[in-house]
Amino acid sequence: MNIKPLADRVLILPAPAEEKTIGGIIIPDTAKEKPLKGEVVAVGHGTKDEEMVLKAGDTVLYGKYAGTELEVEGTKYLIMRQSDVLAVLG
Repeated sequence: MNIKPLADRVLILPAPAEEKTIGGIIIPDTAKEKPLKGEVVAVGHGTKDEEMVLKAGDTVLYGKYAGTELEVEGTKYLIMRQSDVLAVLG
């Protein structure tokens, strides 16, 4: 399925949650924190007031409660406004 965000929205594939701590302790599923980093998969066209700065392939940071979760063919995505993205990495 092909998803195309509208207006100033972006589709993000969240990075997988950490499985182990730096010290080697395995984190159970119930204690894993929601990742705050992901890869932009698709972007909308923008609006007349806001030009799209993000592009597909960008790795971004976003807020803990940003976006709406959706699942397509077993893969979980987030869709959010470009303004909800805090930073582009790299």
